[in-house]
Amino acid sequence: MPTPLASDSDRMTGRAWALLFVLCGAIFLEGIDVSMMGVALPSIRAELGMTTSELQWVVSAYVLSYGGFVLLGGRAADLLGRRRMFVGWLVVFLLFSGLGGFATEGWMLIVARFMTGVAAAFMTPAGLSIITTTFPEGPQRNKALLVYAGTAAGGFSLGMVAGGLLAAIDWRWVFFAPVLLSAVILALAIRLIPREARPARIAGGFDVLGAIMLTGSMLLLVSTVVLAPDVSPVRSVITLALSLVLLAAFIRHERRSALPLVRLGIFRSAALVRANLGAMLLVGSFVGFQFIAVLYLQEVRHWSELETGLALMVIGLDAILAPTLTPVLVRRFGNPAVIVTAFVLAVAAYALFLPLSNDWTYAAMLPAFLLLSLAFSFGYGPLTIAATDGVAEEEQGLASGVLTTSFQFGSALGLAVVASVIAASEGGLRTALVVPLVAGALGVLVSAPGLKTRQVAPSTATAA
Repeated sequence: MPTPLASDSDRMTGRAWALLFVLCGAIFLEGIDVSMMGVALPSIRAELGMTTSELQWVVSAYVLSYGGFVLLGGRAADLLGRRRMFVGWLVVFLLFSGLGGFATEGWMLIVARFMTGVAAAFMTPAGLSIITTTFPEGPQRNKALLVYAGTAAGGFSLGMVAGGLLAAIDWRWVFFAPVLLSAVILALAIRLIPREARPARIAGGFDVLGAIMLTGSMLLLVSTVVLAPDVSPVRSVITLALSLVLLAAFIRHERRSALPLVRLGIFRSAALVRANLGAMLLVGSFVGFQFIAVLYLQEVRHWSELETGLALMVIGLDAILAPTLTPVLVRRFGNPAVIVTAFVLAVAAYALFLPLSNDWTYAAMLPAFLLLSLAFSFGYGPLTIAATDGVAEEEQGLASGVLTTSFQFGSALGLAVVASVIAASEGGLRTALVVPLVAGALGVLVSAPGLKTRQVAPSTATAA
């Protein structure tokens, strides 16, 4: 018998599409929230008087709190109810995004961004696990995940255009616009996401200590990278050592905990590990490249925010390609081949941007932007499928949280390394371009072993 979300032909019903629309709206919101910020950073620096190192924390505070608490968010979704977590934390996201728009000093903005990231950490895995537990594994779930991932990728790239348009008016609208979008999504979510039975009470509570250890480890590691050009080598070694100690303590704590934040056995899946490493490298290289491109266009070429957003608009083609072309390629060639192709295209894009000069024409930049659009289109969705495929239903929230942690930590680390290289090297932006190039090449090496595994059968991946 077909479920309310499927027909006898395994097609999604109108109710299923409506639910997917709401959940895609939330991930679109999360995507544009990050990328709009990237385009607005020079304007924020000019008004609030922030250095390059301080500026990257406007992005890193969000992605690190997001990445650090998303595993706790995934666990909370599994144990407290996915709808409850999604709706409740969407409200918190709305409030702190609005507060960021009223910041008058850099530290206020960074604090608001940190708390917005915490909200996203609980909201996003709840939304993704609603999909993976509502749509049956196979063609229907793959279709939903590819549309969801395509929306996320599209939001990330289209946010650069929206950020340029809004920052041209006032950078504070980069914070206020997500408030309006959040309010619309909230109203639809309350109406369309089905209510669920209250989960059984779980003895022992949640592994908050584990979440704090993981977040602290990531914060220390990113701080080490960012501050390295400005502090003594001894201090860098100390903070790096503290980061590793906290990570080791986290692993030990998880092994001994009765209710761990992360069941470490989930990493016995080689495909899941490859998918998460690939996620870190794909998004980390992309965010680092975006930071370089925005600084180049606005501070070297003196283009306006609007001109910068329009220049980067072509990357937004992935919003069309990810839900249309990518499913066809997955069905024809399988996830592993599409993921490897994505990284090869990313490497080519970053390599084409290496010769940048102070008088480059837009025509010289365009091939790199086009290839990067294809790379993101082919990488994001298949990596999402690979990271959640075959995971037990009761751990879908955990798998979703692990993947989101990888995406966010990759973003923070990629951005931190790029900012550090810009601050430390004489070559500046051109030298920093080596960072996303190397990350893309590592992505090829990490994902290539997946080509040896069995390819996805035509019956398990269909076009939307």
